[in-house]
Amino acid sequence: MRLSRIPIALLPPKSSAHSVGRINPVLLFISLPLLVLFSGTIRGQSAPSTGALPNQLQPCRASLRQDTLVIENDRIARHYRWNNGHLITLSLTDKKQKKTWTWLSREPDCAFPGHTSTEGQGIFETKQILGQPNQADHLEVNVTTQLGTLAVRRVFRIYPGIAAINCTFYLRGKASAEWLQTAREAGSGMDFKNIESQNDLNKFNATVPAMDRLALAGNHWRGRAVEFTDMTDRNNTLVTEVSYNLYRQPGYLKGNLLWLTDNLTDASFFVLKEAPVSAVQLANPGFDFLVKTGSVQTVGAGMLPTDLSVSEWVRGYGYTLGLGGPTELEGLQTLRSYQDARHPRRPDRDEMIMMNTWGDRNKDTRIREQFIITELNRAAELGITRFQIDDGWELGKSMNSATPGGSSENIWKNPNYWKPDPDRFPNGLKPVIDAARKLNIELGLWFSPSPDSSFHHWDKDAQTLIGLYKQYGIRTFKIDLVQIPDKTAEVNFRRFLDTVMAGTNYQVVFNMDVTAGRRNGYHFMNEYGNLFLENRYTDWTNYYPYWTLRNLWNLSKYVPAQSLQIEFLNKWRNTDKYPANDRFAPANYTFDYLFAITMMAQPLAWFEATGLPAEAFQTGKLIQTYRAIQPQLHGGQIFPIGSEPSGKSWTGFQSVVSASEGFLLVFRENSPAGQQAIRTWLPAGKRVRLQPVAGAGKATETAVGEHGSLSLSLPAPNSFALFRYKVLQ
Repeated sequence: MRLSRIPIALLPPKSSAHSVGRINPVLLFISLPLLVLFSGTIRGQSAPSTGALPNQLQPCRASLRQDTLVIENDRIARHYRWNNGHLITLSLTDKKQKKTWTWLSREPDCAFPGHTSTEGQGIFETKQILGQPNQADHLEVNVTTQLGTLAVRRVFRIYPGIAAINCTFYLRGKASAEWLQTAREAGSGMDFKNIESQNDLNKFNATVPAMDRLALAGNHWRGRAVEFTDMTDRNNTLVTEVSYNLYRQPGYLKGNLLWLTDNLTDASFFVLKEAPVSAVQLANPGFDFLVKTGSVQTVGAGMLPTDLSVSEWVRGYGYTLGLGGPTELEGLQTLRSYQDARHPRRPDRDEMIMMNTWGDRNKDTRIREQFIITELNRAAELGITRFQIDDGWELGKSMNSATPGGSSENIWKNPNYWKPDPDRFPNGLKPVIDAARKLNIELGLWFSPSPDSSFHHWDKDAQTLIGLYKQYGIRTFKIDLVQIPDKTAEVNFRRFLDTVMAGTNYQVVFNMDVTAGRRNGYHFMNEYGNLFLENRYTDWTNYYPYWTLRNLWNLSKYVPAQSLQIEFLNKWRNTDKYPANDRFAPANYTFDYLFAITMMAQPLAWFEATGLPAEAFQTGKLIQTYRAIQPQLHGGQIFPIGSEPSGKSWTGFQSVVSASEGFLLVFRENSPAGQQAIRTWLPAGKRVRLQPVAGAGKATETAVGEHGSLSLSLPAPNSFALFRYKVLQ
């Protein structure tokens, strides 16, 4: 890449209430790549971050004057005391609400045991991230400080129009003896002595790394910790919320998400810990947030002292601080806007109605050329857009193969492991690729990266997928059987993903399996595609439609539904295995209803199409209707409405496309009530027009009641309706 050297004149320092000394201006030369533009690099000096910003980044700014760093956009501003790069937050401003919170504490925001004093002046850098295929445009701010033998780099990201600031940690160097000791003793240091003074209250013995501190004034802050669970082969409650009143005694809360609300003013914040789910995080301290009056700390950077390198930066976890608003919806929309900016979806790449035959439990016994071609023809009748060949297409045999003796270890001892099985595909994959293309179906594959020595062979795995993309145009890969037991495995697994993305010009979509093992969950490494959420089978009677609906409903409040693959099964299989009086058994629902459960997500047909009865293909009409609106439906921000699915509730989802338009998907489960007022995110007091798109709904115009309640009717139990709505002026 050709580089240019451009002089930037740094402004003289201005007076500041937070200044601790005057710093002389300098003239700095920096290099500007074509797409990722360095706006400034400063070692302990005072400067604005940019000269002329592109229009799309105009609201985003970062400036360091004297000893004050400001990171801001048009919605949010956070002021820090520079402190040689060991930042101390001074205040946080909500520009929309015209409200500023001044921090109580003058302790540094982040803490690593035994690393307290700074060396040098610190480094401040900014980059403009523009025109990237996998990221929304944003300003990146790098802050580096030296804490004894430990170098800490924080990479902040701020996006135009989004009231949130993201931060990711990188460490380099050697850990202190204290950190090494406290790492061995983690979890044993809770202090149960009486608190007799304000000094006692403000003390905190940092036994684990802390990434951020919110030193909020006031005695009436309430917290709500949201804990997520994956490993869905074992778990069927994926979201748990715990309310907590902040008090003098520290509270140890678990979860990837913490909502904070001031009961006096109704001001609210959220902190998203960008890490795997709590139970499987690396260097897990046993909690994610240490909260008490005047201090909220986000703890656990995902790194042990022994993970550090003296020569390379090691990436840890991160967090995002976002603003709420007068209504719950505003905070949720800030969170969702940030999530969408971190992983922008492209309809041509990311939207899919996928079929995978593994759900009928024949494993790899039927996978071969003619079977796949026959399946493709039947899938086309149903309206499927992508067909994924699961485990069994490859010459090697995995641990899940029906062939005895399979293993997913030592894969690369067999250099032909990831070649198409010549017995099953004697002509390679080309015949099935050609058959799929003629039917306007895109073919995808299952893949399991070699876990040996913490993904030591990550580059070989990556080159395999890049080769399949270049040879066949395959760009949808289900990634399965992953185990991430240590930092080396995490680093190498990310290298694998990043290499494939770069080597395919970011055309690949990964379906990341979260059904088992120590993996990355909902809020970490989630920029690479979507999540394969559940294995559910009628063979084991663990597929109940309302269970699937409930899991999607609960997750969709905090995780983009469009980033989840949600299954529907062949309801005609194994009906005899369910009790005769089980009214929630799959056979008691229409096939349309089962598909409708998946519509706000990425639908997954988890069955063999050749095993369906003729009546199943009538659902092709619904699927065709859905295909025509899928990008519009998924173009909105999707949140749950109504009551939590129970098999007997009125429930559903709302896709908020704009302030006045969107979609409502409403389910009347096995409820005796033919009409119900359900809570939505629509503005109270307005009139709204509903136009049916699919299902059993009727066109209507009605008033929105208190808390967004909307009175709706559906003709029968276990029925649904998809509406397009418009809020009338």
